[in-house]
Amino acid sequence: MADKYEFDAIVVGSGISGGWAAKELTEKGLKVIMLERGRNVEHIKDYITANKEPWEFKHRGVRTREMIEDYPVLRRDYALNEEIKHFFVEDKDCPYTEIKPFDWFRGYQVGGRSLTWGRQSYRLNKWDFEANAREGIAVDWPIRYDDLAPWYSYVEKFAGIQGSKEGLEVLPDGEFQKPMEMNCVEKHVKKRLEAYYQNKRHLIIGRSANITETLEGRASCQYRDRCARGCIFGAYFSTQSSTLPDAMKTGNLTLRPFSIVTKILYDKEKKRATGVEVLDAETLKTYIYKSKIIFVCASALNSTWLLMNSATDTWPDGLGSSSGELGHNLMDHHFRCGAGGKMEGFEDKYTYGRRPTGIYIPRFRNIYDDKRDYLRGFGYQGGANRGRGIEVAEFTIGSALKEALRVPSDNWGMWLVGFGEMLPYHENRITLDKNKKDKWGLPVLVMDAEIKENEIKMRKDMMEDAKEMLEAAGLKDVQTYDSGYHVGKAIHEMGTARMGRDPKSSVLNGHNQVWDAPNVFVTDGACMTSASCVNPSLTYMALTARAADFAVSELKKMNL
Repeated sequence: MADKYEFDAIVVGSGISGGWAAKELTEKGLKVIMLERGRNVEHIKDYITANKEPWEFKHRGVRTREMIEDYPVLRRDYALNEEIKHFFVEDKDCPYTEIKPFDWFRGYQVGGRSLTWGRQSYRLNKWDFEANAREGIAVDWPIRYDDLAPWYSYVEKFAGIQGSKEGLEVLPDGEFQKPMEMNCVEKHVKKRLEAYYQNKRHLIIGRSANITETLEGRASCQYRDRCARGCIFGAYFSTQSSTLPDAMKTGNLTLRPFSIVTKILYDKEKKRATGVEVLDAETLKTYIYKSKIIFVCASALNSTWLLMNSATDTWPDGLGSSSGELGHNLMDHHFRCGAGGKMEGFEDKYTYGRRPTGIYIPRFRNIYDDKRDYLRGFGYQGGANRGRGIEVAEFTIGSALKEALRVPSDNWGMWLVGFGEMLPYHENRITLDKNKKDKWGLPVLVMDAEIKENEIKMRKDMMEDAKEMLEAAGLKDVQTYDSGYHVGKAIHEMGTARMGRDPKSSVLNGHNQVWDAPNVFVTDGACMTSASCVNPSLTYMALTARAADFAVSELKKMNL
C-alpha cells in the first residue's frame, strides 16, 4: 500500500464514533485518513458466521474448554462463543492489569464494536446534563440538552432508529422509524403497569438501531436476531453498513487497517498537535502521519491510553493532563440485577419471529416528587418470551425428541434487568503500566475502579422495584436476582477524558477539544462528564457529528 503522509484530518479508530467522524469530515471536503489498529472487515463478505445454522458450527456455537483457557477475560461473558469470538480481541495479545476486577471486552477491527453492539439507542434527557451541577458532583457539563438535540435528530435520521414516540421528559423522543411490536404478554403487562402506577411508569418497545423501513443501500430488519454476527442486510447501524460507505463515496477517505496509533505529536511552540506516530501491527514499522486536526475515537479507554502515551516534556503525564483529570472519573452502567416471573393465561399464544430488541421501562426514581437515599436512577430492559420443549426422559433421541421440542413450554416468562447510573468518582481511574507490555511492546492499562455505596443502594431498588412491578402486572413466582457486577461488564466505558467548562478541572471543552491542544478532538465515551442510565452510543454519534461540524468551521476561520 502506497502511503500518503499528510492529510487534512486524521481519525483514530473506526467504530461508532470514528465512522461518524470520517463521514462528516470527508463530506465537508477534507482529505481524511482513518487509522484502525485491527484487521479490515468488509461488509457482507467478512461476516463469516452470519448465515450459519447451529448445526454448522463444530461445537454448535458454544464455548469450548480450549476457548475458556485461551480467553481469561472474554470468558467472563457472552462474547466467548463460536458465533462471534472473531470480532473480539485475543486476550493474550492485549492484556491489562486489574487492581480491582474490571471486564474489558474489545473489538479491534474495522468497524470496532459497531459490529457487535446491543443497538439500544436513547437520548440523554435535560436533567442528565444538569445533574452534576445541581448535586455538586464532579464538574458541570459544558453543554445542555438543547445544544445536542438537533444533532440527535441528525444522526437518528441517518442511522435509522426504530421506536415509539411517548412524550416523556425523562426519555426524549427522537426521529424514529416505525416501531417494532411488543408481543401479547408485553402488551398486557404494559396495560396493567400503567394503570397500576397511574401512568407514572411506562413500558415501551426498546428503541434500537434496527431499521424497519429501508434506507439507501440498507434493507429493513429480517427478524433473525443474529445482529452480533454482522448483518448482511445492513439492517442495523454499523460503520460498515452506514458511515463508511458514505465516507468512501466522497473519494476523500483513506482507510488504513493494522495501524496502531502510539502517540499524538505536539508542537509546544504552536500549542497544536502536528500528527500521529503509527506502528504497523504486521510489519512493526513506524510511520508518521501529519494533519491539521485529529479526531481521537479509539473507544474510551484506548483514547485515553493514547493521550497518556503522548507524554512530552511539556505534558509529562500525557497530552491533556494539565488539569490532573486525565484517566480519572471512569464510569460504566451497573446492571445484572432485577427480577423475573411466569405469566399464566396466554397458553394459546406464541412469539413470532426473532425480534432484535426487547422492552424498556424509563427511569422513574429521583425525578419529579420521587426522592431516594441515593442519587440518580435506573431504567429496565427486558422482555417476555415462551420457550419450547417438554422434559420427558425417554425422548432423548430421534423423532420423538424432535416432536417434544416442538411443544411450547407451559407458561410465558418475563424478566427485567436494571441499568443504573454510576457516578463519576475521581478515584475510579486508569493509568499506564509501564512494566507490562502487550504483543507490540506497548504499555498496558491499569484498571482501578469499583461501584460504591450510592450504586449498591440503587441495586436494591433495581431488584425490589422489578419484583413489585411484575407482581402488580399479574406474574407468578416472581424472583429477584443479582448476578454480580464488576465495572466494564456493561461494555459502556465512559469518562477518563471528560468535558468541562474549566481547563483546570477537565480535559476537553464544550466542543470536545483538548484544552491543551485545540486541534485534537475526543468524541467517544472518554468525553462523558456523567453517565445517565441510558445506553450511550447515540450520544457519541451526536457529539461526534457536532464536533466535526465545529472543527471544519474553525479550520475555515484558520483558528486551528
